[in-house]
Amino acid sequence: MLDIIIYIAIGAAAGILSGLFGIGGGIIIIPALMYLKGFSQLTAQGTSLVAMLPPVGLLAFMEYYKKGNTNITAGIIICVTMLISAKFGGQLANILPASIMKKAFGIFIILVGIKTFIGK
Repeated sequence: MLDIIIYIAIGAAAGILSGLFGIGGGIIIIPALMYLKGFSQLTAQGTSLVAMLPPVGLLAFMEYYKKGNTNITAGIIICVTMLISAKFGGQLANILPASIMKKAFGIFIILVGIKTFIGK
């Protein structure tokens, strides 16, 4: 039962922040699953992908679309590119050692944070 409550909390945080900032999987779900539930990096990433598909892909999009805050052409191009490239990212993630994946993920988050803080 506690597991379900934790998953609900992770989902709620990811949903709110995804709708608010366009984030959720990499920044919220993956670290939460790793540190609150002890998931491996790869299992957290795979679980995040399962969780994000329906709610982020449809409901949040509809809210942004209603207000004219979408670029359909860019979204379709990114979608097709992600569809093709995500397979390779998944393959690479399953080849690299877990220690390298954790460090690379941490560096990525730090760099995104610094860039966001500093601005352009």
